[in-house]
Amino acid sequence: MSRKKEAGDMTTYTHTAEADVNAETLFGFLADPRNLPRYFPQMTAAEPEGGETVHVEADVHGEHVEGEAWLHSDAAGRRLEWGARGPDDYHGELQVEEVDPGHSRITVSLHSVRDAEEGEVQQSLEQAVAAMAQAATADDRPWEPGGASTL
Repeated sequence: MSRKKEAGDMTTYTHTAEADVNAETLFGFLADPRNLPRYFPQMTAAEPEGGETVHVEADVHGEHVEGEAWLHSDAAGRRLEWGARGPDDYHGELQVEEVDPGHSRITVSLHSVRDAEEGEVQQSLEQAVAAMAQAATADDRPWEPGGASTL
């Protein structure tokens, strides 16, 4: 867990956790944007729109917001990068590593210029990473190459 201020008043928040699921299954689950509402409690919808564009909807601080975000998936490197245009210059990356067969490590970093209450973003990040591991472990749907779970 860490928080670091960068040049231009950008703050980076990072958290690492481990999960009892193999790295390929975990990455496949996380790479499907339709799974975002399963581990980000504020997110109410996430639908791929073609290419790297994702339409997202969320309830944030009592307000419903909608917008377009981007999501880049590197399956070979088990790495995701994402972001959304706007005043907060919000973007992040996620890396999944195999620790042992059936056991993975998730590292997530978020970058934003948004002012937040002390600890608010870090706490939300830690909760989201824990929810990622829990949701992926509970997900018994097979993963297919390309990041899509069969429904």
